[in-house]
Amino acid sequence: MSAGPAVERVEVSVYTIPTDAPEGDGTIAWDSSTLVLVEATARGTTGLGWTYGPPAVAALIEGRLAGIATGGDATSPSRANDRMVEAIRNDGRPGVGMEAVSAVDIALWDLKARLLDLPLTRLLGAVRDDVPVYGSGGFTTYDEARTREQLGHWVHEQRIPRVKIKIGESWGTRVERDLARIRLAREVIGDDTELYVDANGAYSAKQAIRVAERAAPDRPVWFEEPVSSDDLDGLRFVREHVAPDVAAGEYGHDPQYFRRMLAAGSVDCLQADASRCGGVTGWLRAAAVAGSFGLEISGHCVPNVHVPIAATVPNLRHLEWFHDHVRIESMLFDGTADPTGGAARPPDGPGLGLSLRRPDAERYRVR
Repeated sequence: MSAGPAVERVEVSVYTIPTDAPEGDGTIAWDSSTLVLVEATARGTTGLGWTYGPPAVAALIEGRLAGIATGGDATSPSRANDRMVEAIRNDGRPGVGMEAVSAVDIALWDLKARLLDLPLTRLLGAVRDDVPVYGSGGFTTYDEARTREQLGHWVHEQRIPRVKIKIGESWGTRVERDLARIRLAREVIGDDTELYVDANGAYSAKQAIRVAERAAPDRPVWFEEPVSSDDLDGLRFVREHVAPDVAAGEYGHDPQYFRRMLAAGSVDCLQADASRCGGVTGWLRAAAVAGSFGLEISGHCVPNVHVPIAATVPNLRHLEWFHDHVRIESMLFDGTADPTGGAARPPDGPGLGLSLRRPDAERYRVR
């Protein structure tokens, strides 16, 4: 089998974008997000990939991964992925290491699809025409007016039938406010919209169960990271004692991580993030692991990367339409997806179907 065109260069840039309001969850707060962008080029065609992480991600790509991808077959992204994962063994794979691999992998898949003049969804093989999404934000830092505005926009203007808010404020020490915000969310969204809550690991196991019991009248159906995702026994214990589906996995970095989580019976639905778990290659492998346990997968954040690939897996539940990333991606790229009606369609253009608005991005560039 003859090799395809060689990847000629891999370039990295970094952009830090302030939030439009202070944002926070149960265990951390932030006022900006940093996007690390990779551009991989072959035969005059460039593929885009990115992750959200510190500038150290860019340094790892430039210092170690760009040289691995450059010169390789542009039609074989998975081969490059395996080589990159091997190369960062001693650097530490979770976190920054796999964020770097993910950004390059996404760019290589976008490049391959563009070289073949195919949408990424068609290249991988679609199993659905669109992908369900849920509105995600409802930060613990929001006041009542901002919460009402955001939830109302998703449900009453964009007609998204499922939404999520953050709870577990201040490491689970403000439970009464958590419960009041859950009641507020139900009031705003009405009876027919699914309500999700995300504690970002802020509670202890029994505390999470008590919160779920007290929130039962407002009918949350999704309880994300009620305890730390590192506590598989705690997740399973909560899952066995609450009515909502328990979800976790957003920090997963390889198939073995996901297998351990599912073998422990810790979740009802697996989450995976293509910008952390190895890009397109890693996310599809995570979906296969979930499928082997008879479970569905949900895409965590990075919406415009997930839309094209999520349309290719049969065991998809939905994607997270995360406020922060939706806003950033719509600021920096043309061709972003529209969630109106509660589902987003994969793009018709080649690859991810996106193009970088360089003049708009340049004002936020830090590297």
